[in-house]
Amino acid sequence: MINLSFLCKSNHWPARLRKVVILVKKILYFENDLKFSNKIIYNCNIILTNDKLVKKMNLKYCNKKKSTDVLTFVSEINLKKFKKQKVCDIFLSAEIIKKDAERNNVNFYNHLTHLLIHSFLHINGFDHKKLSDFNIMKKKEISILNKLQISNPYLVN
Repeated sequence: MINLSFLCKSNHWPARLRKVVILVKKILYFENDLKFSNKIIYNCNIILTNDKLVKKMNLKYCNKKKSTDVLTFVSEINLKKFKKQKVCDIFLSAEIIKKDAERNNVNFYNHLTHLLIHSFLHINGFDHKKLSDFNIMKKKEISILNKLQISNPYLVN
């Protein structure tokens, strides 16, 4: 089970909120490809924020003094008599997503779709610290994007 909540913490998102909700639901249609487990309850918070907050969080939690487009945090809760749960927070910076989309000459929502897929894969244990893991994750992202009729983002024009 996947429980979703959307929090809008920036004036860059309200006009996009409806489309973001639809987009997330479209992506989650491929929950098997994203490796969501039916043995886990997922509580996913999609936090639509700005560059300032993401930059601050990137420094605090990742020790990086720069901004980024998305940050994903996952906590697991295991109680003996209850189903395993994951609490997932995905922070998205509209400014950085827009800047990166323009730089790579891609649609804002297509880039956002890629970032959400990337985050959902992180939630389910995928990582990219080693090149071999990066290639596995990249292949999975491209496959899901293809099913959504979105071009391979790794082939930048």
